[in-house]
Amino acid sequence: MTTHNTRAGQTGALFISDLHLQAGHPATTAAFFRFLEEQARHTQQLYLLGDLFEYWAGDDDLQDPYHQQIITALRALSDAGVTIYWIAGNRDFLVGAEFAQAAGVTLLAEPHVATIAGQRVVLLHGDAQCTEDTQYMAFRAMVRQPAWQQQFLATPLARRKAIIAGMRESSRKDQGAKSYEIMDVTPAAIAAVFADTSCDVMIHGHTHRPALHSAHGQRRYVLPDWEPEASPPRGGWIAISLDGVITRHRLDGTQVSD
Repeated sequence: MTTHNTRAGQTGALFISDLHLQAGHPATTAAFFRFLEEQARHTQQLYLLGDLFEYWAGDDDLQDPYHQQIITALRALSDAGVTIYWIAGNRDFLVGAEFAQAAGVTLLAEPHVATIAGQRVVLLHGDAQCTEDTQYMAFRAMVRQPAWQQQFLATPLARRKAIIAGMRESSRKDQGAKSYEIMDVTPAAIAAVFADTSCDVMIHGHTHRPALHSAHGQRRYVLPDWEPEASPPRGGWIAISLDGVITRHRLDGTQVSD
């Protein structure tokens, strides 16, 4: 569990997820850089809750020019005094220690409990709670095994990228045949996280269904995915103010009414 003391800044913490950054989506990249400069520079902590990248093939891809842009931007924020935390998503779970060191981020296991401005919050990406999607859960269990990752990372980088491209295409086809309910988190899995962590507040991403769910004295905040060129534009973040108030914000910074 992490506990943070207040210092200068307009917010205690900001939370984002599911940007799916890639060179082919320059508008999302530009929106991310604006967010870092205009919003994240004025917070104490920034939490990246998974799928920052569309995919991550391994830390031996650090020198890719596009990846270097993202790493440089994160390192500048870290060097400016903002503490950056990372929870892996289903697309970038292969991010490792070399990336973390280069970008100035701290890798967290999930679920992670943080106390921020008096709020005790459990943080996760959210894919592990989509338990009705049994096909995905079996795949997730396989690729999260250290032995599988070691073998995969021993494969040449170009081959890894080709395999990932095939996986992404298969995933797109599979999702077209699945209902939103199957791909969403299940109530039982969410209840188990609340019970295991003794938290009453949760923040996660993954489902691309931004909302605030309140029940039984518990609040579950779901982050949006980012797509500035969609109509209407998608994206945004969650903030915890220095006095512990939690708010949701659209990509343009306006607050979402809860």
